Amino acid sequence: MRKKRAGSPFSRQHWRMLPNHSCRFILFALLSFVPIASQAADKRSITEKDLFDFIWVGDPQISPDGSRVAFVRVSVNEKKIGYDTAIWTVSTADKEPPHRLTNGPHDNSPSWSPDGKFLVFTRATEKDGKPEPPQLAMLPMNGGDAWTFTDLPKGAGPPCWSPDGRTIAFTSPSNPEDIAKQQKKKQKEEESKKAAVAGSPSPGASAKPTATASPSKAADSDEERESDVLVVTHAVYREDNEGNADFKRPQHIWTIPAPQTADEKVQPKQLTKGRFDEANPIWSSDGVQIFFPSLHVDEPYYELPKTEIYSMAASGGEPTKLTTIDMDVNGLTLSPDGKQFAFVASQNQPVNSYTQPDLWVVEAAKDAKPQNLTAGFDYDVGQGVFGDQAPPRAGGQNPPIWSADSKSILQLFGREGRTNLGRFDAATGVLTELSKGDQAVLSFRATADNSKIVCLISTPTRIGDLFLLDSNAQQQQLTDVNRELWSQVNLTEPEEITYQTFDGKKIQAWVQKPPGFDPHKKYPLILNIHGGPHAAYGWIFEHEFQWMAAKGYVVFYPNPRGSITYGQEFGNVIQYHYPGDDYQDLMRGVDEVIKRGYVDDKKLAVTGGSGGGLLTNWVVTHTQRFAAGVAQRDIASWEHWWYTADFTLFQPNWFKAAPFDDPDDFKARSPITYIKNVKTPMMFVLGESDARTPPGAGGEEMFRALKFLKVPTVMVKFPGESHELSRSGQPWHRVERLEQIVGWFDKWLTGANKPEYDVAQEVTVKAKND
Repeated sequence: MRKKRAGSPFSRQHWRMLPNHSCRFILFALLSFVPIASQAADKRSITEKDLFDFIWVGDPQISPDGSRVAFVRVSVNEKKIGYDTAIWTVSTADKEPPHRLTNGPHDNSPSWSPDGKFLVFTRATEKDGKPEPPQLAMLPMNGGDAWTFTDLPKGAGPPCWSPDGRTIAFTSPSNPEDIAKQQKKKQKEEESKKAAVAGSPSPGASAKPTATASPSKAADSDEERESDVLVVTHAVYREDNEGNADFKRPQHIWTIPAPQTADEKVQPKQLTKGRFDEANPIWSSDGVQIFFPSLHVDEPYYELPKTEIYSMAASGGEPTKLTTIDMDVNGLTLSPDGKQFAFVASQNQPVNSYTQPDLWVVEAAKDAKPQNLTAGFDYDVGQGVFGDQAPPRAGGQNPPIWSADSKSILQLFGREGRTNLGRFDAATGVLTELSKGDQAVLSFRATADNSKIVCLISTPTRIGDLFLLDSNAQQQQLTDVNRELWSQVNLTEPEEITYQTFDGKKIQAWVQKPPGFDPHKKYPLILNIHGGPHAAYGWIFEHEFQWMAAKGYVVFYPNPRGSITYGQEFGNVIQYHYPGDDYQDLMRGVDEVIKRGYVDDKKLAVTGGSGGGLLTNWVVTHTQRFAAGVAQRDIASWEHWWYTADFTLFQPNWFKAAPFDDPDDFKARSPITYIKNVKTPMMFVLGESDARTPPGAGGEEMFRALKFLKVPTVMVKFPGESHELSRSGQPWHRVERLEQIVGWFDKWLTGANKPEYDVAQEVTVKAKND
């Protein structure tokens, strides 16, 4: 299930410049971006553990003059339990290879100064083996070391430069009490150091007995201790992968002078206060004002989503509310002429399961009302297809980007399994497509005059690389970060198919076939169902599908009704009928692939995560045609999920009423209701810290029931993992998840010996020599 966005209920150190050896540039120019000549037969198949060698590109930022792109290079760390991030840069003008700017290992959110002479970013360090909150750091682009210039107790968020480059705005949850405690602690540490120096014996003097500890030490410790007991008063008090909300520390807006040297001491200033969060500070073009979105409602889940826009003097003072927009606003940006904001949002009325997001503008004036620029464009704006290899860190955002004359706006759009970039007229909403093809544009940035646009692009055989986009929709590749790995691995393109389902709707789907595919052979098939439910597969890299195919399976992944990128009616048709007719779409798709003659209809498997886990449970409770199933991060009981998920369904998006007011509907749409129908051997893959689809409302219920019914079943639990296990979990866990899924299918579809799934396992004890 996906965090709420765009109308969907689940829509959430040292620096050094490396030497620029000319021989490296020449070699790169000769080797880069040239198709590999070796035949597929000379390459090996991709493996699950290749993930350890993946490189991801995140949060690209183009320099003001358009000559360079700074980006976050993400890689698996040495212990394979996390990710390292460092800032790198690449030229937009020549074929020089990307080079490293910072050593990391936890550098993020790069942002160019308006004159391009500095790069500010966030840097997180460790102290006593524990992660410290990220702080702001500055890197001079003419050479030299980066330095950190904030020290806030709860850290600093992504930076935002003032137009004149003298000040940086950011958000932080640090409060006055935190700062007072920090200063008191520092003072005590300084006093301890002075006492230690004063008490040191002079050379040749004998040491004296140390003094006894102060009797007030224990009392001081008690005063400094902060209770970890959670007293909950809000229905929404936690967020998957983020933990419990801290209502005592809302995010506020701060500013700090931009230091020019490491010796320049600067102090941050808190601009806003109160009990509500503020986000994404936006400077006015003259630098006099700061705008920001907020919502001054204590319990917003009782109302339909809305956003309030505020303005305040950059020097401080009381904020003024400009207007209230009756939508959940994403990516608020101000036009260069200062007259309008642009943003992406979905209408609130009527209350739908899914309302496709549109591009909006609203005047920067008191009580202004927004205008929908894309009301006549029946596809998604600001979102599109998803895969399993988006950057696991440093994802960044994709706010609308205005042209210099404020007459057009750049934004992504999703259409029929593809995500591309378009230019929308700021008055009429007319779309000019800037990128085209079977691909997914994951993020984009542009110079102020839009003369240079850089995109992060993924395809079924490319995790994600940077491309420069020209006015003729031609794409010039800037990076090839996984080139060395791809030169060894045989990746295959999926086949796109379209079929007609039971009521005449057309369903788009893809078939990933094994390397060396022989249409005259019979292959086992895996039906892989996406979650969301308002999400979409498409022309994007999927490591999971490539590896399953490399293991000898045909992988079928369709976009049934409820999927996005096909228009409003197709996306919302499942409201109050989920699961339901989408199950028929899936089964018709399996039939379509079987008709092609290369699938063994006795060796069918089904899997999916989140909403796909729910549908996997629904499939095996409604048919016995599958030889094995794996439900991941699933839902078994809608009622139990309604009570325990990290967000609420207090509005009638998916259900017309609460479970205690309409128990029959919740029961009818819950797979656990039909548990006695299950004969399919089942595996349940669960993250123990999943707050989006809590295990107790999903796989744990299904597992216990199937054990009672003596149906072959196994539960695989990943400690410490959230709902994001498959996308950004610990690398070792992501690999083991793949191994468990395919291992279960190997056991039941190919007859592989898998003793780890047997109840009675042999225990071998090695004899010790006396």
